[in-house]
Amino acid sequence: MKLHIVAIDDSSVNLRLISYLIRQVEDCNVSEFMDPKQGLEYCIDHVPDLVIVDYMMPELDGIEFIERFRASPGREDIPVLMVTVNDETEIRYRALEAGANDFLTRPIDKIEFMARTRNMLSLRRSQRKLLDTASWLTDEVRIATEKILARERETIIRLSKAADSRDPDTGTHVQRMSEFCRLIAEHLGMPEERQRILMDAAPMHDVGKVGIPDQILLNPHPLDTNEIEVMRKHSQLGFGILNGSQSEILQAAAQIALSHHEKFDGTGYPYGLAGDEIPVFARICAVADVFDALISDRAYKKAWTDSEAIAYLQQGRGSHFDPACVDAFLGHWDEVMRIRHRFEAK
Repeated sequence: MKLHIVAIDDSSVNLRLISYLIRQVEDCNVSEFMDPKQGLEYCIDHVPDLVIVDYMMPELDGIEFIERFRASPGREDIPVLMVTVNDETEIRYRALEAGANDFLTRPIDKIEFMARTRNMLSLRRSQRKLLDTASWLTDEVRIATEKILARERETIIRLSKAADSRDPDTGTHVQRMSEFCRLIAEHLGMPEERQRILMDAAPMHDVGKVGIPDQILLNPHPLDTNEIEVMRKHSQLGFGILNGSQSEILQAAAQIALSHHEKFDGTGYPYGLAGDEIPVFARICAVADVFDALISDRAYKKAWTDSEAIAYLQQGRGSHFDPACVDAFLGHWDEVMRIRHRFEAK
């Protein structure tokens, strides 16, 4: 690990001496500056491993230099040696308050210089090793997290396909619906990470349909009262499948599966929740799910026109649907159409 040292002194003789002594300590890269302002600019643009700065310099003295250096991001812990004369005790106190780590006295003693410099370089080498280890650990955690999320998404896709296989009319529905959910969440001002969780979780909103008998799920005719009650159980069945996971995505999916048929006025199912009692993910999914179902052909109905589907959402604004979710959706119609055409049924 080759370290980089910056030496700043308005005397060329002093700089040559410092550079010579540094190279007696170990093989380092040394950058020399007679102008403290140029030296400071360099230290802000590059990350040194040790700064050796004289106190008495024109325009910018050593203490001002240290204060500005320490104020730069990432420079808080880099070792700084300041060169002073023996009787400058008050200056040393001020330099310590500004962030100096140690001092060299002028005239510079070779033994003292090498000992103090070696100590500072040893400190910096330990810091660098810790930083490298922390960076490595961060990368490893990121890679492991990405692998976990990839497995979660695979689980989501497979569970969604399992539900689709029971209800073949919904082939691209879950893709459009999840994209519609993300669009609504974005325009509600939801943070990107929450948008991503919603988008990943939304495809499982109807996973509970795996537990609904074929004669009800695939019935091309209107369902009777008893059949409707059975069909409505898919929300609780989906919750039962997904609930209890440690995954944030599957937790969100369980919440959506249970509550996406609740209505804003409290007349939905399974629990008759109203307004903000309904989880926001479920309120968003209700708009996206119903709209896409309306504009899609199903065994029991033909697709509605766009104007008919829009009118339905507007009529249900404040009763069936959260008004804010409807406004976020219909207020960005060009984006809705782009999503729709991107995931058109083949």
